[in-house]
Amino acid sequence: MGQVLGDVLGFAAAVAVSPLPIIAMILVLATPRGRLNGLLFAAGWVLGLSALGGVVLAIVGPEGSSAGSQPATWVGGLKIALGVLLVLLGARQWRRRPADASGAQLPKWMATIDRLTPLKVFGLAVALVALNAKNAPLTIAAGASIASAGLPVGQQIASLAIFVLIGSLGLLAPLGVFLVGGNRAKTTLGSWKDWAAQHNVVVMAVLFFVLGLKLIGDGIGILTS
Repeated sequence: MGQVLGDVLGFAAAVAVSPLPIIAMILVLATPRGRLNGLLFAAGWVLGLSALGGVVLAIVGPEGSSAGSQPATWVGGLKIALGVLLVLLGARQWRRRPADASGAQLPKWMATIDRLTPLKVFGLAVALVALNAKNAPLTIAAGASIASAGLPVGQQIASLAIFVLIGSLGLLAPLGVFLVGGNRAKTTLGSWKDWAAQHNVVVMAVLFFVLGLKLIGDGIGILTS
């Protein structure tokens, strides 16, 4: 289980530092029902990670587990494919980076967050997992690593739970600050939002490159071992 956790923690840390979901959480907390919406957003995020990872575990099943101590061959191919995807997305992000970070623009859908119902806030968080170009591939890769390691079901569930917990820390941090500080936390959260908005494209591009190259390297290692 230790080797699997090594892979899982890396994927989870990368999911946790996603700037756009963190910005979305801060905007959600600034709505009139910030406490309720923030809790629902966090719940949707946790459910999204758990469901996507669980689907991978269920699809792979016992027959897709590794032989001996080595991951199954198909995991190597999957990691290479996901790695190539992330590298291409990283190149695209880098080309789109603004010349002046202070002029960076947030996605247009973020301007509608203050008008979302609690149910739609919950759904938005799920979508930011399942439909995000970085979080979805990383969650799939984490699930594949867990499923292919030949672990007992209990250890698979524990590994996925650790991935979900670490991957949620980026959102839980502003939520915790808000729940403890209330309105006094708005200044702190506002500065976090501004920084994330200005550096979102560059941060994402670098993450895409690093994670993509790591996945490609891991995949090659599995296929050649």
